[in-house]
Amino acid sequence: MRSGRPNPRSDLRHRKSVDITSLSTPSVVRTALDALSLKMDGTPAAENTVKRKLLIFSNCLRYAVERELLPSLPLEKVDWAPPESDDEIDFRYVPGPKLAKALIHAVSEQGDRGRHLKAFFGCLYYAANRPGEATNLREEDFTLPEEGWGEVLLSQSTPRVGSGWTDTGESFDTRGLEKRARKATRPVPIPPVLVRMIREHIKEFGTAEDGRLFRAVQGGHLLSKDYGELWQAVRLAVLTESEATTPLADVPYSLRHAGVSLWLESGVAPAEVARRAGHSIAVLFRFYAKAIHHSQQRANEQIQRALEAAEE
Repeated sequence: MRSGRPNPRSDLRHRKSVDITSLSTPSVVRTALDALSLKMDGTPAAENTVKRKLLIFSNCLRYAVERELLPSLPLEKVDWAPPESDDEIDFRYVPGPKLAKALIHAVSEQGDRGRHLKAFFGCLYYAANRPGEATNLREEDFTLPEEGWGEVLLSQSTPRVGSGWTDTGESFDTRGLEKRARKATRPVPIPPVLVRMIREHIKEFGTAEDGRLFRAVQGGHLLSKDYGELWQAVRLAVLTESEATTPLADVPYSLRHAGVSLWLESGVAPAEVARRAGHSIAVLFRFYAKAIHHSQQRANEQIQRALEAAEE
């Protein structure tokens, strides 16, 4: 039996939604497209975000045409392109190697939770993991020799999406690696410093029942709120008062940017950097253009020395 009580959510959807037939009007479609290019706070959304939302919107319209709710695809009537956006990372606010190391060390000084999450932040920097990738890491994913370089084999990511969008009701969703086939894996070599960090973590904290290395206080899945609050405390402990008011290392993801930048500036080939980071070459060049330019300058110098040696 239907309740006689009004449903606030249903009423809001009714008042804020337009009839689907209105989408045959180009001006209505243009308004929707303009909205896709903005975030909730009204600032421009990233290029990838706009593309993703545009694809979803287009698929919805195609389904409406298939169901004969619309006579034709409305997007074909509108001459619209997403606004130009600058996705390049602002390297003024990406921590350099010394600062990244200091921040990770300071994590261990933030009590028991800090000691537990030090290796988590180490994975973001030394292996350039995305936070969603690192939260799902298990002991079996690592090769940890007593000496030298090891390896982490990435196969899953658990980004935070909100409980209303998952089948389980959890606020995170376990899925394959970003923009990869669900069963795809990504092996990433890890330096001795991270090998030691992971070995020490396992020795001190063990693993969860399902093998996860990093977990919440009560043993559940590690959420962005848990490590985000700790990161803000670390920033205040390490940065100067003036630095803390800037976007310098403002989020844990900054460590991933720092790790990728270090690889590029060390002269690692962009194709290999892209593979390790789980990027396409195109994305790498768009986000890390300045770091790649520095690497190209170094390559030019090496070529010049070879040319000069041939003239001797």
